[in-house]
Amino acid sequence: MTAPLHEDELTITTRLVRELVDEQFPAYRSPSMNPLSQAGSTNVIYRLGEAHCVRLPRLPGGGRSLEKEARWIPALQQHLSVRLPGVTGMGRPAAGYPETWAVCDWLEGQHPVLPADGKLARALAAFIVDLRSAPAPAAPETLYHYRGDRLAACDDFTRRNIAACRLLDELDLDLSKAEQIWDLALQLPVAQNQHRWFHGDLVAENLLLESSGELVAVLDWGGVGFGDPAVDLHGAWELFDIESREIFREAVSVDQQEWLRGRAWALAIALMTFPYYWGKMPQGIEQRLEMARAVISDFEMNGV
Repeated sequence: MTAPLHEDELTITTRLVRELVDEQFPAYRSPSMNPLSQAGSTNVIYRLGEAHCVRLPRLPGGGRSLEKEARWIPALQQHLSVRLPGVTGMGRPAAGYPETWAVCDWLEGQHPVLPADGKLARALAAFIVDLRSAPAPAAPETLYHYRGDRLAACDDFTRRNIAACRLLDELDLDLSKAEQIWDLALQLPVAQNQHRWFHGDLVAENLLLESSGELVAVLDWGGVGFGDPAVDLHGAWELFDIESREIFREAVSVDQQEWLRGRAWALAIALMTFPYYWGKMPQGIEQRLEMARAVISDFEMNGV
């Protein structure tokens, strides 16, 4: 059984997962099945044999994200040169587990070591350009996600997070400077008629590299949407140092306003992580702390 990260987390055990798989996917009764120690905050993940994995939502309602992945990954894969985690089959609620779950392809690779180099900066930029170029969906409103919305839509939430962060005595971050950056970001013009596809969470844990350093796969498409794609820039402040970040910026070719919206998303996403996961995800906290510090350093260095 995995350690809970949420107050309303669903109970998921190896016995439960084995029962679900054996009953609904009898072809996978024989392969070994082991939980991943570094599964994300959204899904519990089990390695299933050599070629597959099982993903089970941690929270009530989380199955909708997996259903969205199953719907859109095949359509997007044909426009992208990196691999996406194809959904082999969708499992139904059973055995007391109330959510839709999924059997997915297992993709081999290594997460990038930070700070990542210019090679990954160029590859990630090329991936973003390709994703943005994919044809628009017939009903884009069905792909709404808050990370593709205006920054102002996240203002109340972000200010509550700043207030909650002030209560974390061990959080070594200049929150006054963070609030100043957020205030200025809200004055940026709203993107007009620039809606594109976005992934929503292009950070190290969702990128896989070959041993040669080539970007080969992008994971976790539960937040995929169609809106302002500036959010897909936010990982630059986690992944890259100053030099590689500039390589990324030039390669992705966005204007100053979009770049600053992406930076604001980096700050907002970091700030929401600290109060919610404090004491629960030390590695994730450390990565988001470095991202927030990079945003503040960037602001201090450039004056904007």
